[in-house]
Amino acid sequence: MKFRHHAALTVAGIIAFIATIPLVAASWFLAPLMLVPLGIAAWAWRSGTDATRDGLRVRALVGQRRLRWTEIAEIGPVGGDRVVARLTDGSAVLLPAVRGRDLPRLAAALDAAPAASTAPGQPAD
Repeated sequence: MKFRHHAALTVAGIIAFIATIPLVAASWFLAPLMLVPLGIAAWAWRSGTDATRDGLRVRALVGQRRLRWTEIAEIGPVGGDRVVARLTDGSAVLLPAVRGRDLPRLAAALDAAPAASTAPGQPAD
């Protein structure tokens, strides 16, 4: 299950990038301004959260982090409509593109995960 930012953010970044072209044409030293909307578009396209049977993969503009279900103590909303995963070591990881209304879908992915307490070769309870 994949959670991504709305595609409108990427489109808005591309439109803003195109809008900076006349500025750069007028003054070449304004060229670095083109990087801001381009960075926003790339961030909106790339960042997000993937929920699999093995755990979560949290993707950012640069890099990613994998969290196994056994590392996660709880998942819940925090401050508005954002969602964090609290880990067993006490730290918290913000889940990009996951909103409070997505928690039931995320719980469904957790239900599909294999039981962590079942040892190999032993039947599940």
